Amino acid sequence: MSRLRTPPESSSSISSTAVVGDETAGGNGLVNALKEKRCQFWLPNKRRYCANSPLPLSMFCGNHDSSASDRRLPCPLDPSHSVFKENLESHLKRCPSRKQVIALEAQAYYSKGINSGFIDFADDDISSEAKRRAIYGLNFLDFLALVKKIESLHAAVVGYLEDSYLMPEACEKWLRRQIDSKIPYQERHVLQQASILGNMEKFGILHRPKDEIIGSVLDEGEGNDFVQKKGELPAVVEFGAGRGYLTHMLADSYGIQRIFLVERRSYKLKADRSLRQKESVQLERLKIDIEDLNLHAVESLNGHPYLAVGKHLCGNATDLTINCCHPQKTDRSKKAFSSGCHLQGIALATCCHHICQWKHYSNRRLFLDHGITKQDFYAITWFSSWAVDADHSSNLSNQSDRSMDINAREVNEVQKLFGPVECFMGDRSVEETIRNMKAVDRAAFGFKCKDIIDMGRVLWLREHGLDAVLVKYVPHRISPENHLLLAKFR
Repeated sequence: MSRLRTPPESSSSISSTAVVGDETAGGNGLVNALKEKRCQFWLPNKRRYCANSPLPLSMFCGNHDSSASDRRLPCPLDPSHSVFKENLESHLKRCPSRKQVIALEAQAYYSKGINSGFIDFADDDISSEAKRRAIYGLNFLDFLALVKKIESLHAAVVGYLEDSYLMPEACEKWLRRQIDSKIPYQERHVLQQASILGNMEKFGILHRPKDEIIGSVLDEGEGNDFVQKKGELPAVVEFGAGRGYLTHMLADSYGIQRIFLVERRSYKLKADRSLRQKESVQLERLKIDIEDLNLHAVESLNGHPYLAVGKHLCGNATDLTINCCHPQKTDRSKKAFSSGCHLQGIALATCCHHICQWKHYSNRRLFLDHGITKQDFYAITWFSSWAVDADHSSNLSNQSDRSMDINAREVNEVQKLFGPVECFMGDRSVEETIRNMKAVDRAAFGFKCKDIIDMGRVLWLREHGLDAVLVKYVPHRISPENHLLLAKFR
């Protein structure tokens, strides 16, 4: 990173003399950067050099100097930027995020780490790179044993996952694009959102208001499970809400009136403006990490039934949401769970299983009971990324039925070529084995790992008094992250 960066389009033609005198855009940009004493790191997306001032005795600023990066730490108040170790204490006093943090901590619903579950706070997050190194560091026999354990666990706990691709009539306006032209529209997102809502309706946790059904005649005792009066509509809490367009469709299609959007980041082009124009809608955005949200202390939600929804809740966010809505009965959460609001149903579309962490995962007991250690769990999370590496232009819905069966296949091939397995395993590279696997086998095994992680969450919910199911709510060609977790109290 510390070497001189030149624009990609001119890197092949810029010579040592062109660096100071070339008339190309890249050459001129470099000359200007040198003259103006600016950082000489090329930003390909912006097609210019960094505008920051370089460090003393360096061509690069603190953000782009590799020697300086070793001395920088993420800001504890806002990890989106970093600071030198020696300046950390003074930076915390003047960081622009400080006021926001102080304001957040003053909120009644803020409770640091309340949804973390039973965790060892000394446990650091494990990066994908660290997981990869651990797997590549296994000897071949241990790798085969790990694969066999994962295959056995999948066979024991997952079973059949239903394909449930639904386009409910209530979402017809969105599906036909008969919505405000100012609303960002991407068909694949609309199809995902509509299917989530359709599955919620099918599962019995979402109902259409009676006065929204026009021209339909309901026979006595027929259709009552899917229709309710507006006054009975639950509130909706969308976790990891982002811009909030899942809830926007809910409000448009099902008449939802009380909305809470939980999101720790700031976004442009949010659905908030359009939602606030609806006179009947009460919208509240909670800018907070799900890990720290005491939902039962949100005063405006008190006394109301609510649905917990989320589209593409990354990694731990799914487990934190489950704990937030139905906390484990620890001393810390009993008080939080005793308020007047109550959960009516859950619909969470999961994703990014590769960044899940053992310390937050809901159902660690399931893994331990099946002989899966913390290290094995991290391997499963890393393998899950294989599911999204494949080409999903064709339907892979049946690929999870494929057994990678790397044990039998690899061992047989090794014995044919090299004699007894024990004589060869010590020299066989796990990395080489993985790289030589067929893409379809990698994808199939990745999907199995996703199945295991999500089914563990389903089983935890069942053990804690809820009916829960896991379905595939869209085809892989629309999104390989196609698991939807649905739950309701019995």
